[in-house]
Amino acid sequence: MKKRRFFRLLLTYSLLAFMTAVIIYPLLWTVGVSFNPGNSLVSTSIIPANPTLDHYKELFAGKESLQYGQWYINSLKISIFTMIGSVISVSFTAYAFSRFRFKGRKNALVLFLLLQMIPQFSALVALFVLAQMLGMMNSHWLLILLYIGGLIPMNTYLMKGYMDSIPIDLDESAKIDGASNTRIFLQIIMPLSKPMIAVVAMNGFTGPLGDFVLSSTILRTPESYTLPIGLYNLVNEVMGASYTTFAAGAILISIPVAVIFIMLQKNFVSGLTAGGTKG
Repeated sequence: MKKRRFFRLLLTYSLLAFMTAVIIYPLLWTVGVSFNPGNSLVSTSIIPANPTLDHYKELFAGKESLQYGQWYINSLKISIFTMIGSVISVSFTAYAFSRFRFKGRKNALVLFLLLQMIPQFSALVALFVLAQMLGMMNSHWLLILLYIGGLIPMNTYLMKGYMDSIPIDLDESAKIDGASNTRIFLQIIMPLSKPMIAVVAMNGFTGPLGDFVLSSTILRTPESYTLPIGLYNLVNEVMGASYTTFAAGAILISIPVAVIFIMLQKNFVSGLTAGGTKG
Protein backbone atom coordinates (compact mmCIF):
# COMPACT_ATOMS: atom_id res chain seq x y z
CA MET A 1 0.00 0.00 0.00
CA LYS A 2 2.81 2.40 0.86
CA LYS A 3 4.58 1.73 -2.45
CA ARG A 4 1.33 2.22 -4.37
CA ARG A 5 0.69 5.48 -2.56
CA PHE A 6 4.27 6.59 -3.20
CA PHE A 7 3.99 5.95 -6.95
CA ARG A 8 0.65 7.73 -7.08
CA LEU A 9 2.13 10.79 -5.40
CA LEU A 10 5.19 10.60 -7.65
CA LEU A 11 3.02 10.44 -10.76
CA THR A 12 0.79 13.27 -9.54
CA TYR A 13 3.65 15.61 -8.70
CA SER A 14 5.51 14.73 -11.89
CA LEU A 15 2.44 15.60 -13.94
CA LEU A 16 1.98 18.86 -12.02
CA ALA A 17 5.64 19.74 -12.48
CA PHE A 18 5.42 19.04 -16.21
CA MET A 19 2.28 21.15 -16.66
CA THR A 20 3.82 23.97 -14.62
CA ALA A 21 6.90 23.92 -16.83
CA VAL A 22 4.77 23.95 -19.97
CA ILE A 23 2.91 27.02 -18.72
CA ILE A 24 5.79 28.96 -17.16
CA TYR A 25 8.57 28.32 -19.70
CA PRO A 26 7.02 30.32 -22.61
CA LEU A 27 6.27 33.18 -20.21
CA LEU A 28 9.84 33.26 -18.90
CA TRP A 29 11.16 33.07 -22.46
CA THR A 30 8.99 36.04 -23.49
CA VAL A 31 10.22 38.06 -20.52
CA GLY A 32 13.82 37.23 -21.40
CA VAL A 33 13.33 38.10 -25.05
CA SER A 34 11.82 41.48 -24.13
CA PHE A 35 15.17 42.41 -22.53
CA ASN A 36 17.26 40.90 -25.32
CA PRO A 37 19.13 43.34 -27.63
CA GLY A 38 18.19 43.34 -31.33
CA ASN A 39 15.02 42.14 -33.02
CA SER A 40 15.48 38.36 -33.02
CA LEU A 41 13.74 35.77 -30.88
CA VAL A 42 16.78 33.52 -31.09
CA SER A 43 18.62 33.33 -27.79
CA THR A 44 20.98 30.85 -26.19
CA SER A 45 19.36 31.19 -22.76
CA ILE A 46 16.24 32.51 -21.07
CA ILE A 47 18.29 35.16 -19.26
CA PRO A 48 19.84 37.53 -21.86
CA ALA A 49 23.60 38.12 -21.64
CA ASN A 50 23.26 41.88 -22.17
CA PRO A 51 19.78 42.89 -20.95
CA THR A 52 18.39 46.22 -22.10
CA LEU A 53 15.26 48.33 -21.58
CA ASP A 54 15.43 49.74 -25.11
CA HIS A 55 12.39 47.80 -26.34
CA TYR A 56 10.22 49.10 -23.51
CA LYS A 57 11.42 52.64 -24.21
CA GLU A 58 10.69 52.17 -27.91
CA LEU A 59 7.06 51.38 -27.16
CA PHE A 60 6.56 54.86 -25.71
CA ALA A 61 9.02 56.74 -27.93
CA GLY A 62 6.18 58.50 -29.77
CA LYS A 63 6.82 57.09 -33.23
CA GLU A 64 3.97 57.75 -35.66
CA SER A 65 3.83 54.08 -36.67
CA LEU A 66 4.01 52.81 -33.06
CA GLN A 67 1.23 54.35 -30.97
CA TYR A 68 1.51 51.84 -28.13
CA GLY A 69 0.27 54.24 -25.45
CA GLN A 70 -2.90 54.99 -27.42
CA TRP A 71 -3.48 51.30 -28.11
CA TYR A 72 -3.07 50.56 -24.41
CA ILE A 73 -5.65 53.20 -23.47
CA ASN A 74 -8.04 51.93 -26.14
CA SER A 75 -7.75 48.35 -24.87
CA LEU A 76 -8.27 49.34 -21.24
CA LYS A 77 -11.28 51.48 -22.17
CA ILE A 78 -12.92 48.65 -24.11
CA SER A 79 -12.09 46.03 -21.47
CA ILE A 80 -13.32 48.10 -18.51
CA PHE A 81 -16.62 49.07 -20.14
CA THR A 82 -17.12 45.49 -21.34
CA MET A 83 -16.50 44.20 -17.82
CA ILE A 84 -18.98 46.65 -16.30
CA GLY A 85 -21.60 46.06 -19.00
CA SER A 86 -21.30 42.27 -18.84
CA VAL A 87 -21.61 42.18 -15.04
CA ILE A 88 -24.77 44.33 -15.14
CA SER A 89 -26.44 42.54 -18.07
CA VAL A 90 -25.52 39.04 -16.93
CA SER A 91 -26.63 39.70 -13.34
CA PHE A 92 -30.10 40.87 -14.38
CA THR A 93 -30.50 38.09 -16.96
CA ALA A 94 -29.35 35.35 -14.59
CA TYR A 95 -31.61 36.64 -11.80
CA ALA A 96 -34.62 36.55 -14.13
CA PHE A 97 -33.89 32.97 -15.19
CA SER A 98 -33.14 31.84 -11.64
CA ARG A 99 -36.04 33.37 -9.74
CA PHE A 100 -38.89 33.77 -12.23
CA ARG A 101 -40.90 31.29 -14.29
CA PHE A 102 -42.16 32.66 -17.58
CA LYS A 103 -43.21 31.42 -20.99
CA GLY A 104 -40.26 30.44 -23.17
CA ARG A 105 -37.83 30.24 -20.23
CA LYS A 106 -36.54 26.75 -20.99
CA ASN A 107 -36.33 27.47 -24.72
CA ALA A 108 -34.32 30.60 -23.99
CA LEU A 109 -31.90 28.61 -21.81
CA VAL A 110 -31.46 26.05 -24.61
CA LEU A 111 -30.86 28.92 -27.05
CA PHE A 112 -28.20 30.36 -24.74
CA LEU A 113 -26.55 26.94 -24.57
CA LEU A 114 -26.47 26.71 -28.36
CA LEU A 115 -25.19 30.27 -28.77
CA GLN A 116 -22.20 29.67 -26.51
CA MET A 117 -21.21 26.71 -28.70
CA ILE A 118 -21.02 28.88 -31.84
CA PRO A 119 -17.69 30.73 -32.23
CA GLN A 120 -18.10 34.48 -32.63
CA PHE A 121 -15.90 34.67 -35.71
CA SER A 122 -18.48 32.61 -37.63
CA ALA A 123 -20.65 35.76 -37.68
CA LEU A 124 -17.90 38.15 -38.79
CA VAL A 125 -19.48 38.88 -42.18
CA ALA A 126 -22.85 39.68 -40.58
CA LEU A 127 -21.20 41.87 -37.94
CA PHE A 128 -19.19 43.70 -40.60
CA VAL A 129 -22.34 44.42 -42.62
CA LEU A 130 -24.19 45.48 -39.45
CA ALA A 131 -21.40 47.91 -38.53
CA GLN A 132 -21.57 49.46 -42.01
CA MET A 133 -25.37 49.74 -41.92
CA LEU A 134 -25.25 51.47 -38.54
CA GLY A 135 -22.40 53.73 -39.63
CA MET A 136 -20.33 52.51 -36.68
CA MET A 137 -17.26 51.12 -38.40
CA ASN A 138 -14.15 51.97 -36.40
CA SER A 139 -16.30 52.48 -33.27
CA HIS A 140 -15.13 51.32 -29.86
CA TRP A 141 -18.69 51.46 -28.54
CA LEU A 142 -19.96 49.02 -31.15
CA LEU A 143 -17.09 46.71 -30.25
CA ILE A 144 -18.00 46.97 -26.56
CA LEU A 145 -21.65 46.09 -27.29
CA LEU A 146 -20.58 43.09 -29.40
CA TYR A 147 -18.29 41.84 -26.65
CA ILE A 148 -21.01 42.21 -24.02
CA GLY A 149 -23.50 40.37 -26.23
CA GLY A 150 -21.03 37.56 -26.83
CA LEU A 151 -20.39 37.13 -23.11
CA ILE A 152 -24.04 36.98 -22.04
CA PRO A 153 -24.92 33.33 -22.95
CA MET A 154 -22.06 31.51 -21.21
CA ASN A 155 -21.84 33.81 -18.20
CA THR A 156 -25.61 33.78 -17.72
CA TYR A 157 -25.46 30.00 -17.42
CA LEU A 158 -22.68 30.25 -14.85
CA MET A 159 -24.34 32.93 -12.75
CA LYS A 160 -27.80 31.36 -12.96
CA GLY A 161 -26.36 28.12 -11.60
CA TYR A 162 -24.81 30.02 -8.71
CA MET A 163 -27.99 31.97 -7.95
CA ASP A 164 -29.95 28.71 -7.96
CA SER A 165 -27.79 27.62 -5.00
CA ILE A 166 -28.90 30.65 -2.95
CA PRO A 167 -31.89 29.55 -0.81
CA ILE A 168 -35.14 30.99 -2.10
CA ASP A 169 -36.27 31.19 1.53
CA LEU A 170 -34.24 34.39 1.78
CA ASP A 171 -36.34 35.95 -0.99
CA GLU A 172 -39.58 34.86 0.65
CA SER A 173 -38.54 36.20 4.05
CA ALA A 174 -37.62 39.55 2.50
CA LYS A 175 -40.97 39.70 0.67
CA ILE A 176 -42.81 39.12 3.94
CA ASP A 177 -40.95 42.16 5.31
CA GLY A 178 -42.16 44.19 2.34
CA ALA A 179 -39.05 44.09 0.11
CA SER A 180 -39.54 44.41 -3.63
CA ASN A 181 -37.85 42.20 -6.20
CA THR A 182 -35.43 45.02 -6.99
CA ARG A 183 -34.43 45.39 -3.35
CA ILE A 184 -34.05 41.63 -2.97
CA PHE A 185 -31.83 41.55 -6.04
CA LEU A 186 -29.62 44.45 -4.96
CA GLN A 187 -29.37 43.79 -1.21
CA ILE A 188 -29.56 40.00 -0.96
CA ILE A 189 -28.79 38.21 -4.22
CA MET A 190 -25.97 40.42 -5.49
CA PRO A 191 -23.93 40.47 -2.24
CA LEU A 192 -24.23 36.68 -1.98
CA SER A 193 -23.20 36.28 -5.63
CA LYS A 194 -19.84 38.05 -5.28
CA PRO A 195 -17.78 34.96 -6.20
CA MET A 196 -19.59 34.52 -9.52
CA ILE A 197 -19.62 38.27 -10.17
CA ALA A 198 -15.83 38.13 -9.88
CA VAL A 199 -15.69 35.37 -12.49
CA VAL A 200 -17.95 37.30 -14.88
CA ALA A 201 -15.91 40.47 -14.33
CA MET A 202 -12.66 38.65 -15.04
CA ASN A 203 -14.08 37.10 -18.22
CA GLY A 204 -15.39 40.47 -19.33
CA PHE A 205 -12.03 42.14 -18.79
CA THR A 206 -9.66 39.58 -20.27
CA GLY A 207 -11.79 38.64 -23.30
CA PRO A 208 -11.51 41.96 -25.20
CA LEU A 209 -7.91 42.45 -24.06
CA GLY A 210 -6.80 39.38 -26.03
CA ASP A 211 -9.22 39.50 -28.96
CA PHE A 212 -7.80 40.08 -32.44
CA VAL A 213 -10.32 38.72 -34.95
CA LEU A 214 -13.38 40.80 -34.07
CA SER A 215 -11.48 43.98 -33.24
CA SER A 216 -9.52 43.85 -36.51
CA THR A 217 -12.83 43.52 -38.39
CA ILE A 218 -14.36 46.65 -36.84
CA LEU A 219 -11.37 48.93 -36.21
CA ARG A 220 -9.70 50.48 -39.24
CA THR A 221 -7.38 53.34 -38.25
CA PRO A 222 -4.15 53.11 -36.22
CA GLU A 223 -5.49 55.62 -33.68
CA SER A 224 -8.39 53.31 -32.81
CA TYR A 225 -6.41 50.04 -32.71
CA THR A 226 -6.35 47.85 -29.63
CA LEU A 227 -3.18 46.16 -28.37
CA PRO A 228 -3.65 42.84 -30.24
CA ILE A 229 -3.96 44.64 -33.60
CA GLY A 230 -1.11 47.04 -32.90
CA LEU A 231 1.24 44.33 -31.66
CA TYR A 232 0.38 42.15 -34.64
CA ASN A 233 1.71 44.91 -36.88
CA LEU A 234 5.03 44.70 -35.04
CA VAL A 235 5.67 41.20 -36.37
CA ASN A 236 4.53 41.63 -39.96
CA GLU A 237 5.85 43.68 -42.85
CA VAL A 238 4.30 46.95 -41.66
CA MET A 239 6.82 47.62 -38.90
CA GLY A 240 9.75 45.41 -39.77
CA ALA A 241 9.15 42.25 -37.72
CA SER A 242 10.30 43.63 -34.36
CA TYR A 243 9.78 40.49 -32.28
CA THR A 244 11.61 41.73 -29.20
CA THR A 245 9.53 44.92 -29.06
CA PHE A 246 6.46 42.74 -29.52
CA ALA A 247 7.55 40.67 -26.51
CA ALA A 248 7.95 43.81 -24.40
CA GLY A 249 4.48 45.02 -25.42
CA ALA A 250 2.97 41.61 -24.68
CA ILE A 251 4.47 41.56 -21.18
CA LEU A 252 2.95 44.95 -20.37
CA ILE A 253 -0.51 43.63 -21.31
CA SER A 254 -0.35 41.29 -18.31
CA ILE A 255 -0.12 44.16 -15.79
CA PRO A 256 -3.81 45.20 -15.77
CA VAL A 257 -4.86 41.53 -15.85
CA ALA A 258 -2.70 40.86 -12.78
CA VAL A 259 -4.13 43.91 -11.00
CA ILE A 260 -7.73 42.87 -11.67
CA PHE A 261 -6.98 39.30 -10.58
CA ILE A 262 -5.40 40.46 -7.31
CA MET A 263 -8.44 42.66 -6.63
CA LEU A 264 -10.86 39.80 -7.29
CA GLN A 265 -8.85 36.76 -6.21
CA LYS A 266 -10.65 36.20 -2.88
CA ASN A 267 -13.93 35.72 -4.70
CA PHE A 268 -12.55 34.50 -8.04
CA VAL A 269 -11.24 31.09 -6.94
CA SER A 270 -14.42 30.04 -5.14
CA GLY A 271 -16.59 31.34 -7.98
CA LEU A 272 -14.84 29.20 -10.56
CA THR A 273 -16.04 25.99 -8.93
CA ALA A 274 -19.45 27.15 -7.72
CA GLY A 275 -21.58 27.62 -10.83
CA GLY A 276 -23.33 24.34 -11.53
CA THR A 277 -25.93 24.54 -14.29
CA LYS A 278 -29.44 23.72 -13.17
CA GLY A 279 -32.39 23.70 -15.54
